[in-house]
Amino acid sequence: MTTGTPDSRYTRIYRVVRRIPRGRVATYGQVAELADLPGCARQVGYALHALGPDSDVPWQRVVNARGEISPRSQPGIEPMQQRLLEGEGVEFDSRGRVDLSRARWRPRSRRERRLLA
Repeated sequence: MTTGTPDSRYTRIYRVVRRIPRGRVATYGQVAELADLPGCARQVGYALHALGPDSDVPWQRVVNARGEISPRSQPGIEPMQQRLLEGEGVEFDSRGRVDLSRARWRPRSRRERRLLA
């Protein structure tokens, strides 16, 4: 159930994204689930789009369910996101995809998953 104001939802989304370790990625849907917003992957995209340029939220660590960087309305963001991820050790294949079986972040414990929501 998606309760709360957009601000409180964004706060939960940002809390989850801040926990994604360097060198790992999560999908929009995965972030939504961990933020207790199942089925709200688009809401994650809206929240990340709303971040200011000085934000400390590592937005670059969120990719789509195919392991791809999602297209943006602002030119140049996709290559920047790829460079940031590669700088953290995330590898892309020749099609520009991250191997989610290797790079996907998985919270290790129930306790850690509870701290996120």
